[in-house]
Amino acid sequence: MSQTTLDEERNIAAGVDDEVVEGNRRVFEGWRFTTVAVAAGLYAAFHMAALTGLSISSMTGIDLPFLPTFPMETWNFRIVHVAGALILGFLFYAPNAFPENERGETRLIGILALALGIPAVLSLIVAIWFALMINSGVQWTGMDPTIKFRETWLYGAPLWLATFGGIGLSWWHRRVRSGFAIPDLVLSVCAVSVAVYLITIYGTLMRNSTGTPFAPIGISMAAVAGSALILEMTRRVAGLALVVISAFFLVYVFTGQFLPGFLNSPPIEWGRFFSQLYTDAGILGPTTAVSSTYIILFIIFAAFLQASKVGDYFVNFAFSLAGRARGGPAKVAIFASGLMGMINGTSAGNVVATGSLTIPLMKQVGYKKKTAGAIEAAASTGGQIVPPIMGAGAFIMAEITGIPYTEIAIAAIIPAVLYFVSVYFMVDFEAAKLGMEGMSEDEIPSTRALMKKIFLFIPIVILIVALFMGYSVIRAGVYATLAAVAVSWLTAHRMGPRKIGKAFEMGGVMSIQIIAVCACAGIIVGVISLTGVGARFSSVLLDLASTSQLLALFFAMCISILLGMGMPTTAAYAVAASVVAPGLVQLGIQPLTAHFFVFYFAVLSAITPPVALASYAAAGISGSNAMETSVASFKIGIAAFIVPFMFFYNAAILMDGTWVEIIRAGITSIIGVYLLSGGVQGWFILGRAGYVTRVLLVLAALSLIEGGVLSDLLGLVFVAAAYAMHRFRDAEITATELLRGRDKARTS
Repeated sequence: MSQTTLDEERNIAAGVDDEVVEGNRRVFEGWRFTTVAVAAGLYAAFHMAALTGLSISSMTGIDLPFLPTFPMETWNFRIVHVAGALILGFLFYAPNAFPENERGETRLIGILALALGIPAVLSLIVAIWFALMINSGVQWTGMDPTIKFRETWLYGAPLWLATFGGIGLSWWHRRVRSGFAIPDLVLSVCAVSVAVYLITIYGTLMRNSTGTPFAPIGISMAAVAGSALILEMTRRVAGLALVVISAFFLVYVFTGQFLPGFLNSPPIEWGRFFSQLYTDAGILGPTTAVSSTYIILFIIFAAFLQASKVGDYFVNFAFSLAGRARGGPAKVAIFASGLMGMINGTSAGNVVATGSLTIPLMKQVGYKKKTAGAIEAAASTGGQIVPPIMGAGAFIMAEITGIPYTEIAIAAIIPAVLYFVSVYFMVDFEAAKLGMEGMSEDEIPSTRALMKKIFLFIPIVILIVALFMGYSVIRAGVYATLAAVAVSWLTAHRMGPRKIGKAFEMGGVMSIQIIAVCACAGIIVGVISLTGVGARFSSVLLDLASTSQLLALFFAMCISILLGMGMPTTAAYAVAASVVAPGLVQLGIQPLTAHFFVFYFAVLSAITPPVALASYAAAGISGSNAMETSVASFKIGIAAFIVPFMFFYNAAILMDGTWVEIIRAGITSIIGVYLLSGGVQGWFILGRAGYVTRVLLVLAALSLIEGGVLSDLLGLVFVAAAYAMHRFRDAEITATELLRGRDKARTS
């Protein structure tokens, strides 16, 4: 058998790039598949064209007035961005389980939903009619009773009937997995109607009237319908957690006037509130700004890597480097999940993608089910803090704070290293305690063969180099995507027109979840900004800080984790940044430090019991108990819960200081997380550690992690004490064993 054949057999990552189909996602066939595939591909290609400023007119020289020109006006672009994701989402994702066959379909509900198509189409026709009227010069104002009547009864009322009726019927409707559901088609029309109306109105001077009596009532009614569609889509693609939190905030808007203390807010009339919610103060604000640019661009980039099978290579490369080490598959999970998680921007999604390969292998070499799932969850979560992409978190941080993206990416280097060094040692010590060995030579891909394809890292290298050369994030992402196509021509998986189309289709589908989640997070951000609760929360932090800054930071940590539970990374950070970060800044903490603090804890909510999305996803693959897995993943990622406090006490961790300070902080912190891992796992200097030694190791770790000269010296003292205690215990155990041996010899 040839060496090439052997190398192909060792491609144990084969299939890791295959598209993951969720349990409630429809799988179309025939003309339906072609229709939705083309729609998803065009949606992704539209964003790529808009972000690069390309249009059919500019490429062909032919002026086609009915097609969009780029760059689009910002608000219009974001409205289309959200509407397109809603349309695709309602086509792809069912609200409930699929029947086994056509006999299980609820056709009567489908007929009732078909009747709702009449008001849905009517609202769309009226929105177009309004656009034509405004275009012809009709003066539009919310104070005109005729216009108000038309907007309320000809546009708003039919839209509400179709939206809320369609959502309600969709919950009870059953349709086979390969077919379109009529209630969801109605909801898609409603999404178009909302977009057409808002683009029309915001295209006039009406956007300046939001929140005033001059705002047309149709804006508020469209915003109510749009918010309901976003909440329903979020429920389908991300579960109930974020929807419940969003609903809680919406209820707060109208009940805050009755609450005591810092929760009390002035009364807000529903029309005034919703007329501002679907603007850049809420849904169209920072979260949608990032999802419509950076996030979808890198999702398309990830789709191109997936379509060209570069993801296979990344995982195989990780196996070749770490597979031989003790507990090899676990260490592969750390490298592979960290790399893939950096790009795809969702901890739970990365668990599903790479965990389906690594978790069974970890169980095979001897890890317990809960430990295997916990390692994958911790590694996938860590991918969200790895620069330069940081699961899109870096881009949201840059958008919110105004801090240059490159500064954020550089500041993230040492914290990311600390996290993965900690997880690596946790895994290594666990393997040592269990007496594990690595994978055999014939079980892993050939390093020599993989080195011949090292050029497959070129897209990542180009991305990093372009970013740090000062190119814009969008330009760097486009270059990296083009590089993925180019390098595919050096492999057996060449990307021609068909595969490029498939990559755009995958990008469109993959973006649905994160866009819906970001839009839903925008609802929460809108409530916070429009009610002023964020400022009042800041005052609470200031009061706590007068007693103890550490107590204020601990409280901020708890709130960040609580707000992030059940949410994907981007939404979790966006909400925490709106509520917690301003308070930390008012404490005198630098904006970069404050935002990194809340970002880390928002990310870590994915492995924090009791609601740990990444851990639950891993438990589903490993077959372990979800709560036990989340507790185990919390233990494995324990160092990451300490690192954010280091930002406050030692700014050098975020590259803020002289090179001597930064290098010393990095080295002592790495030693600190090594000792912390030893203390938590009970392993030190090639042997099991006793309880006293473990306590001393943890104290030494905390002292070294703190970063001051005196604390470092104190840490060394604790290390020496731990070493002495460890040797004393070893000597005591050895003496005991010798005595037992002599007793046995005398007895015999």
